[in-house]
Amino acid sequence: MALHTAPAPYEPRFDSGRSCLDLVATTHPVERLGSVAGLRAWLVGTGLVPAGTPLRAAGPAWLTAFHELRGQIRQSVLGEIEHRPAAEALERVNALAAEAPPAPRAVRAADGTLVRALGEDPDCAALVACLARDAVDLLTDPGARARIRRCEGDNCPLVYLDTSRGHRRRWCSSEVCGNRERVARHRRRAALART
Repeated sequence: MALHTAPAPYEPRFDSGRSCLDLVATTHPVERLGSVAGLRAWLVGTGLVPAGTPLRAAGPAWLTAFHELRGQIRQSVLGEIEHRPAAEALERVNALAAEAPPAPRAVRAADGTLVRALGEDPDCAALVACLARDAVDLLTDPGARARIRRCEGDNCPLVYLDTSRGHRRRWCSSEVCGNRERVARHRRRAALART
């Protein structure tokens, strides 16, 4: 008798190649920042805060701030790759980037190795500033900006940094969107062969 287990939950983030683009990806295929716990998990998963950082002040206002930043980054990035500049969104990203990011520290772990910690429990504006600064860096680096791609998968809104050899990557994930495209192509060929 085979044991049936529930499907694995989606990972808390999509690795797009940049933290700011990882934030944009948190809406697909489901909202991953729908709760404060989800936001905390994402912040740790993306490496913005070390595991164990308390984030005592995290609350609904943080969700609102990260959702707003996500929308502004998405508009700014899509505006650039579609050659339709989103001036208002970019101005908001610039304003959010002005806050000082949290200060990192190297501390000794129980086993004696050095690990990254934050100088103090970061506030929302400092963490938002990290992501906004990453977006500014991405959009102002001509080499990186030229490698921003939108997934060619049907109905896939993900944007990523193409770091593949030859810069010919077409999908956010070859296993998901790429496989769907290959299956669809096979079905079209099979349907043509039957007619």
